[in-house]
Amino acid sequence: MGETTNDPDRHGGDSGVRGGDSGTRGGGSDPGGGDSDRRVGRRALLIGGAAAAVGTAVLARDELGRLWWRLPSVEKPRKEGEVDFRGARWVAASSANWRRADRPDDFGIDRVIIHVTQGSYHSAVKVFQDPGHGAATHYIVRQDGRITQMIRELDVAFHAGNRDFNERSVGIEHEGFVDRPEDFTDAMYEASARLTARICARYDLPVDRKHIIGHVEVPGTDHTDPGPHWDWDRYIPLVREAARKAATPSAGPSARSA
Repeated sequence: MGETTNDPDRHGGDSGVRGGDSGTRGGGSDPGGGDSDRRVGRRALLIGGAAAAVGTAVLARDELGRLWWRLPSVEKPRKEGEVDFRGARWVAASSANWRRADRPDDFGIDRVIIHVTQGSYHSAVKVFQDPGHGAATHYIVRQDGRITQMIRELDVAFHAGNRDFNERSVGIEHEGFVDRPEDFTDAMYEASARLTARICARYDLPVDRKHIIGHVEVPGTDHTDPGPHWDWDRYIPLVREAARKAATPSAGPSARSA
């Protein structure tokens, strides 16, 4: 999972280690300096100057290319409460649990990471809104199939426990416990498959196990979710079917919706 809940009903299966962003925190700001290398300012200019001085202008160009959008009047306009998946409910995570970005322009998105909350939906929302928690995912899928978005896909959520994977992925939590297969309901699988299919279509990702992975598969993590009861043999075909249906004319427009 991308977070540690304080749910009194929590039990077994997951490691319970807080899955932040390699020690970094901060969405809109980072007073502790954990993510200061992503700010525009003197450091970015110094990087460009120093790189040119040593003949590594390519590195400087890459770094500045990821930062240009933070200059005044350049950042993409945003609307409060806007979502990236039609029908999702917006509930904002604490800004300490994610980092503002402009994906995929600054960081390309190349995978979806599946998590399990190890607790209730409400406990997951509570900890994702806790600035001291240090972790959150973009989405939570409930057992009844309802979807909540807490972080925009534009932004980097601290969910994988690996900075590189955080920057290049979209994280989806699923309400339940890894050792209770009954928690993974039909409604959950089907709703999650539609969400993942839409994410894959938006970023042109193949629907396969290389690009849709479990938290346990992230390098360096000690988490076990989604666990042995998550049915990948069922889930991937559901994602493919959802993608096929969304691509048909009767499925309607597939543009990002608010």
